[in-house]
Amino acid sequence: MLALAMACSGVQAGTTIPAVFEAGHVYATPRLSDGSLLRLLVDTGGGGAWTYWLGEWSRAGQGLVAMAPCSLGEESVPQYVPPSFRGVPLPAPNGPCKGVSRYPTEPGVRGTFDGMLGANYLSTQGVWTFDYPAQRLVLEDHGWTAGAAAHRVPLGFDVLRNGLRRGFPRVTMIVAGEPIDMLLDTGATSHPTAETRVATGEPVARGEGVTSYITTSMLERWHRAHPEWRVIEHGDDLFGSANASRVIRVPEIVWAGYSMGPVWFTERPDSAFHQMMASMMDRRPDGALGANVFRHFVLTMDYPGEAAWATCHDTSFCHTMLAE
Repeated sequence: MLALAMACSGVQAGTTIPAVFEAGHVYATPRLSDGSLLRLLVDTGGGGAWTYWLGEWSRAGQGLVAMAPCSLGEESVPQYVPPSFRGVPLPAPNGPCKGVSRYPTEPGVRGTFDGMLGANYLSTQGVWTFDYPAQRLVLEDHGWTAGAAAHRVPLGFDVLRNGLRRGFPRVTMIVAGEPIDMLLDTGATSHPTAETRVATGEPVARGEGVTSYITTSMLERWHRAHPEWRVIEHGDDLFGSANASRVIRVPEIVWAGYSMGPVWFTERPDSAFHQMMASMMDRRPDGALGANVFRHFVLTMDYPGEAAWATCHDTSFCHTMLAE
């Protein structure tokens, strides 16, 4: 009877990946065979050669054993033997690259995590549920179906000439009646200044939290059209106080069949999305929708079905726009 009830509600068992939810970020925490824990940022907008990566600054990254490179068209990517796990393992790479990647130590990269489960790795695994209210990360079974309360969101993906699909998902939000294409980015990170922390009320850990991003040109358009929308000039100093960026409060956005808000957006240069991310997506985005929105939801990423399924669990933040 329990199995029948679960099937009718659209809930399948799946595999719960060990994870911690911290100030909006999701970190997978599988245990290695030597007993140590990994801490891997789960980032739908992050990079990787169709596999996960470990930082060379981490113990696991330092001990990787090289294997044959992975060929991606004209590019050859160094690969390493995946580590072995104790307990629930990290799903093995399922794309064209079967090893793992190692990320070099660079200024600003080394942080509080050992590596990343990025866009291309996640997209080749199937269906993932980010259950923010229950703080669970689930790789769903093949028979997963959406629950009756979930709202479907089409996802756009770029497809390479060889037929390989990139994993960076595009969604569309509506602000003041205007559709705006965005990257769906669970890893969008902020380092809000004191004024911003007070204004937004968003949680932080070690000074970092989550946000949504918007290009400079779009922020300026919003500010001209809606001067009453609050802008904090030095609102985020993720890249240092000398490079502090603005944040803007948008009273309402429409996404996934919900009206929600307010949503704060952190400024990013046009080039970050109009050039870099545009080169990896099916349409040019104007920013990224992040976990300052998603943390109010159960969000399922159905990569094979090219759709996300969103269920809001915070009626103080969002309400449905769909006919009941």
